[in-house]
Amino acid sequence: MKAQMPGNMQNMLKQAQKLQKQMSQAQDQLNETEFIGNSADEMVKVVFTGNYQLKDIQIKPAAIDPDDPEMLQDLIIMAVNDAMDKIAQQTQQTLGQYTPKL
Repeated sequence: MKAQMPGNMQNMLKQAQKLQKQMSQAQDQLNETEFIGNSADEMVKVVFTGNYQLKDIQIKPAAIDPDDPEMLQDLIIMAVNDAMDKIAQQTQQTLGQYTPKL
């Protein structure tokens, strides 16, 4: 004889499965979204996906100074950090609705 769950428990399980499916779809959509990060004066532009994969980097020729490689390094770091901040904010906004508030 198979034990049956009370109706309320079965409903809770169905709701949890539905919520998990919605969260998974939201994560997939977020992972496919492109996020653009820029440095000062848009000298360096990077494109990341929502799962933090670098897709593209564009460097304006004026940013390449052979006598000052540190400037280019700083511009790249600035653009990457800008993109990371955008991904983190969108992730919190998108997936935050699925996590309990403490």
